[in-house]
Amino acid sequence: MRRSSAIVTFLCFFAVFLAFPLVMKTGEAAAAEMKQLVYDDAGLLNQEEYDELNVMANQYGVRRETDIIILTSKNTENADVEKMTEDFYDKHALGYDKPHGNAVILTLDMKNREVYLAGFYKAKMYLDDDRLDKVRAKIIPDIASGDYMLAFQKYIQTADKYMGFRPDMNPDNLLFNGWFQLAVSLIIGGIIVGMMAIRSGGRVTVNRQTYEDAGTSGVLEHRDQYLHTTVTKQKIAKNNSGGSGGGGTTSGGHSHSGSRGSF
Repeated sequence: MRRSSAIVTFLCFFAVFLAFPLVMKTGEAAAAEMKQLVYDDAGLLNQEEYDELNVMANQYGVRRETDIIILTSKNTENADVEKMTEDFYDKHALGYDKPHGNAVILTLDMKNREVYLAGFYKAKMYLDDDRLDKVRAKIIPDIASGDYMLAFQKYIQTADKYMGFRPDMNPDNLLFNGWFQLAVSLIIGGIIVGMMAIRSGGRVTVNRQTYEDAGTSGVLEHRDQYLHTTVTKQKIAKNNSGGSGGGGTTSGGHSHSGSRGSF
């Protein structure tokens, strides 16, 4: 019995010994694949926040095969925020699949208090101008209040969410569309069941003409009377974020979608 236990213990230690180099190699590979996706040149984040966001951006980016990038700048040269984003993409050769590949960039210009989002290649298709406008609308309130960590988290999560749906779909209306389709299905099903129930009771051959004398029946009097008109008014909400959509092309020839606004 003791001999069997010793053999089992030896085999366990031997298995761990063989697996240890493989585990170390896997850990090193994972660390090597971790990219820098957060460039906090304006110093808006502490180290813990920076590390958490960089890991988060890497994890979500792998799923969508797109680099999800954050750039903050004090913009001491007072450059245009869109041009700043384009030059950053060209200079750093960013992209998940290749240099100058799939990427979405959020740029904060702290000098002029402007934000710009740009989608390149796959992100340009899945995060077009309209979707980037929606992403910007979700994060502007948090940026304006100084909660940059929350804003960046929402940016990563929303970009990931939108890239999970075909470009011709509206991700924000999926719940409504689902309930609408369910309601239509139930109504159609109810009509079909009702018709089947009516027909199952036999055909009715008696109608109003059975007892109606066509020679003496008719409309005695007809009158249309206008009662009143009701007018309702609805206030149209205005967008006060000073935003505008539209992409462009970098100096290196890389086209992108875009959304711009102030905070």
